[in-house]
Amino acid sequence: MAERKVSVERNTLETQIRVAINLDGTGKASFDTGVPFLDHMMDQIARHGLIDLDIKAVGDNDIDDHHTVEDIGITLGQAFARAIGDKKGLYRYGHAYVPLDEALSRVVIDFSGRPGLEFNVEFTRAMIGRFDVDLFYEFFQGFVNHAGVTLHIDNLRGRNAHHQIETVFKAFGRALRMAVAPDPRMAGQMPSTKGSL
Repeated sequence: MAERKVSVERNTLETQIRVAINLDGTGKASFDTGVPFLDHMMDQIARHGLIDLDIKAVGDNDIDDHHTVEDIGITLGQAFARAIGDKKGLYRYGHAYVPLDEALSRVVIDFSGRPGLEFNVEFTRAMIGRFDVDLFYEFFQGFVNHAGVTLHIDNLRGRNAHHQIETVFKAFGRALRMAVAPDPRMAGQMPSTKGSL
């Protein structure tokens, strides 16, 4: 299988984002986004997905974190789409359940080529530190639209908002790890009855 490492830059009047990923990494991570809680969540993706991930971002955080968080999701989605390539020989689907104390989340992903997000998380509070939890939806919507995936995210239970979202990101990393793994039984075939994705 070809090397699955890419670097993507996205520059707008609001943000300048650079994302580098290695889908066959070991979970090495480096972040400089100006949004510390998002960095903490990106680290969950890297470590639980065994994806090397390097993200640098400069945004209009003096206004708020919205553009930075959304645009990181967009750029990460673009990076995944490029790194995955034609999708031949992939498992394609991935899923994970992850608990953290009282919280439990389920994430299911399909590299279908069809963007779709079902985000079912009822946070127990609106802010985690200075981070607005509504921005997580924007992050995942940006990712889905540009990676071309169907993504179902369900927080099944939880009282602590930090635990709720941390279980989501850990499960997301593990679902990604499963979906992008080479399937030795597919032997380079397209994982679709249509013959294309």
